[in-house]
Amino acid sequence: MAIYDHSKYVSLTMEFRCNLKCVHCMIEGTMDRLAPESDESFAELLEHNRRTRQWSGLILTGSEITLRRDLPDLARRARAAGFEHVRIQTHGMHLGRRSYAETLVAAGVDEFFVSVAGCDAATHDAITTVRGSFDKTLRGLEILDEHPDVATITNTVVTAQSYLLLPAVVERLAHLKRLTQMEFWVYWPMQEGDEKGLIANHLDILPFLKEAAAKARALGRAVEIKNFPECLLEEDGALLMNDQPQLYIDPAFWDEFSRNGFYQCPFRQQCRSTQCLGLNTAYIKKYGDHADRLHPI
Repeated sequence: MAIYDHSKYVSLTMEFRCNLKCVHCMIEGTMDRLAPESDESFAELLEHNRRTRQWSGLILTGSEITLRRDLPDLARRARAAGFEHVRIQTHGMHLGRRSYAETLVAAGVDEFFVSVAGCDAATHDAITTVRGSFDKTLRGLEILDEHPDVATITNTVVTAQSYLLLPAVVERLAHLKRLTQMEFWVYWPMQEGDEKGLIANHLDILPFLKEAAAKARALGRAVEIKNFPECLLEEDGALLMNDQPQLYIDPAFWDEFSRNGFYQCPFRQQCRSTQCLGLNTAYIKKYGDHADRLHPI
């Protein structure tokens, strides 16, 4: 089961630059026109939470939040405003520099949500399209692992390029002591078709996803699976968690997001699942609606 309560976190998108070019990036075509949250908005949110204590955790995110030079200062300000936890969502490369990673920890960042695209340098770097990115990210996770008050979370996007790797990703990170949760986000394009050919068939993904989840849980990790039909997961259905923290982001993002066409399922009217997003438009165009395999919860 998940160990983080999404309702107790708020997420701010504070950057729209990135120094990776991941093949599965959902916003690569919009980064140049989406605006990060302003410093004024950041200050207003801190003051709001200082008064209300609405959230206990703040997530600082973006295309790559570590490109902000003032990130340590943002973390210090958040802690001073009463946030019990400050998390950053990152590709993790810059954490491979010990001085930088320890500066963030000293500033009050105690949770690190780190993207791991593959199980080794060859597979990870092929997806991020930046040579050396895996070694830096892994080194960053290992540096954070030395800090007893730090928790790490990993996320792996599940595509046609990565689904076969999922159990090996878990195995490669098995040595990390502070890795509390592993998340597997099944890819969808923010448009009506799969122009990149990255959508994998859920039926092909399923055995590798279940094996990875079992291996992670055997290591004592919590697991979250996102954007996968709950009924196909069977006894692992409780691992599906599509809840998210409240997100502050440029409203133009939602115009793009709405194109995915979630909640399409032959059994939507009969199903009682509170987490399943069903199928999306691009998936159905490619693989159909799996009416012979899906069933209502």
